[in-house]
Amino acid sequence: MSAAAPGAPAVVAQGLRKLFARDREAPVCALDGVSLEASHGELTALVGPDGAGKTTLMRLAAGLLRADSGSVTVLGVDVAADPQQVQDRISYMPQRFGLYDDLTVAENLNLYADLHGVSAAERAQRYPELMEMTALGPFQARLAGQLSGGMKQKLGLACTLVRSPELLLLDEPTVGVDPLSRRELWDIVHRLVTDRGLTVLLCTAYLDEAERCSRVIMLHQGHVLSQGTPQKVADEATGRSFVAMPAAGQSARSLQARLLDRPDIVDAVPEGGRVRFVRGAPLTDASSPQHSAADDALHEVTVNPVPPRFEDGFMILLEAHSAREHSKPIAIAHPFAQREEEPVVRVQQLVRKFGAFTAVDRISFDVHRGEIFGLLGPNGAGKTTTFRMLCGLLAPSGGELRVAGANVRKTSASARAKLGYVAQKFSLYGPLSVTENLEFFASAYGLRGERKRARIGWAMEQFELGAHARTTSAQLPGGYKQRLAMAAALLHEPEILFLDEPTSGADPLARRSFWRRITALAEQGVTIIVTTHFMQEAEYCDHVAIMDAGRVLAQGSPAEVRELARSGARPEPSMDDAFIAVVEQARGHQAPPASVSPAAA
Repeated sequence: MSAAAPGAPAVVAQGLRKLFARDREAPVCALDGVSLEASHGELTALVGPDGAGKTTLMRLAAGLLRADSGSVTVLGVDVAADPQQVQDRISYMPQRFGLYDDLTVAENLNLYADLHGVSAAERAQRYPELMEMTALGPFQARLAGQLSGGMKQKLGLACTLVRSPELLLLDEPTVGVDPLSRRELWDIVHRLVTDRGLTVLLCTAYLDEAERCSRVIMLHQGHVLSQGTPQKVADEATGRSFVAMPAAGQSARSLQARLLDRPDIVDAVPEGGRVRFVRGAPLTDASSPQHSAADDALHEVTVNPVPPRFEDGFMILLEAHSAREHSKPIAIAHPFAQREEEPVVRVQQLVRKFGAFTAVDRISFDVHRGEIFGLLGPNGAGKTTTFRMLCGLLAPSGGELRVAGANVRKTSASARAKLGYVAQKFSLYGPLSVTENLEFFASAYGLRGERKRARIGWAMEQFELGAHARTTSAQLPGGYKQRLAMAAALLHEPEILFLDEPTSGADPLARRSFWRRITALAEQGVTIIVTTHFMQEAEYCDHVAIMDAGRVLAQGSPAEVRELARSGARPEPSMDDAFIAVVEQARGHQAPPASVSPAAA
């Protein structure tokens, strides 16, 4: 067996190039002359926008693809020359890990142990460690299909580690899991690196995760933009990172949208009731944030400099290597009336049972016209079940539910005509082109003739889909799939838009673009109800509710919910802090935090 030379990197890529053929269009160059290294015993992250080449690089390193040119050496072995030898020494967890829903936790582990030839003696030693590491011990007899999303990811990681690899490849292991599960998964990965010296190479869409790694490799359009420590990337934003406190009567969301529309602002995100933003050029002695092209956006706004972080430098590097894309705010034909006294969505003591199991347990909340309402909670909390009832796709077992003035239990068809819905897994038809998908959904919504043509034309223009009109939805980059899914949901001009984890796995650029469009819709009176596991996105909401085990634990404005986690040790809690504190307190069998809204369950 070949072995790496002493001190040699665990993974070395030199001049990698990989092309993929596409129907109807020219081949895509996923990697174009990529050279990089990942060291032994370290945690190295691959980051970059959708289509950067991260997963392709992972699959090349795992010996699942062959490069068109260049080479990959893993643990001293040329992968192209001997992929089997590499695969015998590594473990790879892809984005969609192949668990078998009809097998139990223990049976899934046994299946992967059988595939890898793990002996009975090795299993006796390995299984208790894996069960303790993942906290899945009490659930060994449970079917994998009945696990929450976070538990499935932990089981997938356990199956990947059923043998002891020398290198672990993880492709976005925390996509689609809640903050609590994400923290638990990261604790496991860190222990593997720090306690056992395992070498880990992972892809992630979460830049705060990349910031925790020893080394970060940033890819964009098949090229390496940067590789080194996270601090190296953060240093790109030295002197360019600031926070702004919105003026009285102004929301952080609206200030963020105005800043994003400025050509001299690289990035802006709402954060803790303020807006963190990154300028396009370092300040000089003669300039200040208040005296720039962003004067109108920052008028009467308090601005303070802050230390740069990895995400700030990431956005600067992306802008330097790509054409600036400002999200086009959506303009709807007939804006809805502004906020009314009566809520457009009223949920009172809503219940949904599946046999003896109560998925939603007497929850209550109101949503007003033009609001963005966030429904938060761990995997399996009951959010998607609640969504399906709100949309009239699932009958409640009890309680009252009124949407757009209609009792959904009695008149679900009329209520659904006023709703738009973007499902957790995009309900697009992969073999159909962008245009064909829009034509199909327009017909499904009852649009005909000139109105159908006008609405499809509106969608193509507003979501800038024209360049991909003939591309099948299966071949679209993730950000464009998201645009197409939202365009389809808005064809019939709904009053209320439901978004079920719409940005799961999306890169930071796609998330910014998405939320700029959502802000514009809300400003025109469209009511938005959204679920998300990305707590930074909860800052865009006017109100949020945190659910777990089918119950609402706390609800209120983001500022009010953050207050529930404030303490001497945590004077400025984030939404992540608040989410984890609320859920852990409830699961600890203590009294749940007092709700900050009189409508709370």
